[in-house]
Amino acid sequence: MYHHVKKLMFTVRVDEPDPRFGNMLLEQFGGANGELAAAMQYSIQGINCEDPDRKDLLMDIGTEELSHLEVVGTLARMHLKPMKFDRQAAEADPLIAIAGGGGVNLFNSQGNAWTADYLKITGELDVDLRSNIAAEARAKIVYERLINFCDDAGTKDALQFLMTREITHMKAFSLALESMGKPKFSIGRIAPTPGLVNQFFNDSTGTGENGEIDTRGPWNEGADWVFTGSPALQTGDGAPSIVAESSPVERPEGLDDLLVNELRDLLHAEKQLTKALPKMAAAARFDQLRELFELHLAETEGQVERLSECLEFLGPDRSSETLSRNDGPGRGRPGSHGRWEKEGRRRGRPGAYRSGAARGALRDFRIYDGTESRAAASPNRHRGAVVEIAGRRGERRPAS
Repeated sequence: MYHHVKKLMFTVRVDEPDPRFGNMLLEQFGGANGELAAAMQYSIQGINCEDPDRKDLLMDIGTEELSHLEVVGTLARMHLKPMKFDRQAAEADPLIAIAGGGGVNLFNSQGNAWTADYLKITGELDVDLRSNIAAEARAKIVYERLINFCDDAGTKDALQFLMTREITHMKAFSLALESMGKPKFSIGRIAPTPGLVNQFFNDSTGTGENGEIDTRGPWNEGADWVFTGSPALQTGDGAPSIVAESSPVERPEGLDDLLVNELRDLLHAEKQLTKALPKMAAAARFDQLRELFELHLAETEGQVERLSECLEFLGPDRSSETLSRNDGPGRGRPGSHGRWEKEGRRRGRPGAYRSGAARGALRDFRIYDGTESRAAASPNRHRGAVVEIAGRRGERRPAS
């Protein structure tokens, strides 16, 4: 929960109010790179984050950005105050003077309303951290430009403080991303197409007055880069080869790991229920409630058995691995806080995901007596996962 302390994070002093500059300050109050956008972006990312360590980071910085919003708002209000009674000052921004009474509101310097479209929230922690690093960099540049257009010493001090904190946050987000241990260009779970990922297309060409010269650098040459002429200008046998093969149908790249991770999450959640339900049944005050808990327990034990069979179908090595640390989603993975170990049947991570190919596959794919499997419904969006499990078992695939 929040608690407001009646003291600014940085004491604001304005010696010479400048309404025109106050209007510029609104860019950092209700603009795309402003403090409200940053506070909302980081706080909502934090609410969504399942990694407790980085959740704490996001909530810390998101809360600090609300403090910065108060500093910027106070600073802008002091510069805009002459608009309340001075006609010449009011002409600097009639909208603020007449509609807003010389005060701040959630608009940018051009009078455009603040919008949630400013926020970059993907639900993928490393992607969000990269967005946050870029957001802090943009805010730093905005503050720097405001300082360059400012003549008031007290205002410059406040802006210098705010600008410096942007670098502090950039540093924190960068180190949080680095500490995740993910390769620099590893985004999501599905790998890019080999070959194609290293092709650099020379798509901006021209000669003489019709274009600038082509340049080369580490962004398009050296290492594993393959510099390729513009596909649009090449014809015939000399046309460049664009690597764009599809992944093999029988083993879609990336599906195995995705499916196994989802199954392990579900398995762990069901096992947690098998531990909790007997206690709930024992504590039940009414026979009917106790019977319902016992029925739920029997059904859950059946789900545990089915999930374990599914992991067996995907290969014996899939069911023999376990995480050395299971503190939460994202932990115990290679390059994170833990490492992979062999310890009998794999124990999944806490907290089953609420969606995904595995959950849909298990809902639509019933297993009877460990020998027969079929799809409960043909048209479903998890068909690929169902077909994959059936193919591994060497059974008939669901009909189209």
